[in-house]
Amino acid sequence: MRREHFFTSESVSEGHPDKVCDRISDEIVDMVYKEAKKTGTDANNIRVACETLVTTNRVVIAGEVRVPPSLIKKNKANEDIINPSKFKSAARRAIKSIGYEQVGFHWRNVKIDVLLHFQSVDIGQGVDNAADEQGAEGAGDQGIMFGYACNETPSLMPAPLYYSHKILELLAVARKLGEGDVGKLGPDAKSQITVRYENDKPKEVTQIVLSTQHLDDSWDSEKVKQVVKPYIVEALEGLPIANDCVWHINPTGKFVIGGPVGDAGLTGRKIIVDTYGGAAPHGGGAFSGKDTTKVDRSAAYAARYLAKNIVGAKLADRCTIQLSYAIGVARPLSIHVDTHHTGKVDEVVLEEVISKVMDLTPSGIRAHLDLNKPIYAKTAAYGHFGRKAGRDGSFSWEKLDLVKAIKAAVKS
Repeated sequence: MRREHFFTSESVSEGHPDKVCDRISDEIVDMVYKEAKKTGTDANNIRVACETLVTTNRVVIAGEVRVPPSLIKKNKANEDIINPSKFKSAARRAIKSIGYEQVGFHWRNVKIDVLLHFQSVDIGQGVDNAADEQGAEGAGDQGIMFGYACNETPSLMPAPLYYSHKILELLAVARKLGEGDVGKLGPDAKSQITVRYENDKPKEVTQIVLSTQHLDDSWDSEKVKQVVKPYIVEALEGLPIANDCVWHINPTGKFVIGGPVGDAGLTGRKIIVDTYGGAAPHGGGAFSGKDTTKVDRSAAYAARYLAKNIVGAKLADRCTIQLSYAIGVARPLSIHVDTHHTGKVDEVVLEEVISKVMDLTPSGIRAHLDLNKPIYAKTAAYGHFGRKAGRDGSFSWEKLDLVKAIKAAVKS
């Protein structure tokens, strides 16, 4: 335990170009699940791996899918192809919700190219029928996934990331209400918070960085600070701002040209923002645009769920869990638990407990967390973790409903 240290995390708003892409990709995942329900298609058979690129006046959607018949049409050669219509509508819906109605990127007239094709049969056969457990669903890819939890905040998330997200969420809500000067902010923004720790506990904020797009060309940094400071102070309620805290608000002076007009965006480029702000390892796989046979997504959710419930059970102050998978294989290849010298129970015991309290095959995870639902668009900004579980089934991996089972398994 260090007497004192500083740690910094950043967040980006829903209007950041990369987050626009994540939102479009996840809006498409939701649309496909909705179409499956509408047409009576088994949601277990849905496959989506959707990547999006945005730039000035252009959206490009690519990837591979297995979708309900309602999303397929015939081409001139009478071959089955993906019907782009509802995919384009999903993209426009996402852009409109974010708030882009500016010259160079407007939800109504942006050009959208849909370049989706059908899922490879080579990949499909391994996912449909696992090599190690015939009749079960295999992992959609190989890889390593991490979950993390700590007792620094009410949501059991690292403080620098938790507060970075909260700042941008409050500003987004105020911007969309459009009251006063805050309504003149644009959708594109980034935040960054540095927290001073004493004995591994967050004590105060020492640096605040916020860059936000503004639509009034006459504004300078001081004007932007005047507008956003009350929301920053509100977001940081519960964590003191140091008397000598350094504020960097729109440090370049102006930020009028923003979003995909100012910079291109791609799905999956903000994976640290999506997870733990650098406070924990990351396996490298992005979440957005993927159905939950892709363990990049579902197993990362499961690992967070298990880590959070271990910390929620007060068996550790911090917990990192690693899972690993092979494509076409159902069972995880390895399970590793690290409680960072804060555990009340031996880590080997916790590794055994994890396998007892949850089926960690892709189908087991999907069933336990009820993931075959259109619940992913709202995960695309402000983090996939540390959010409140919704009545619609969203963020089910944030529930603490496994605490009793974990405690009981430890005692047995």
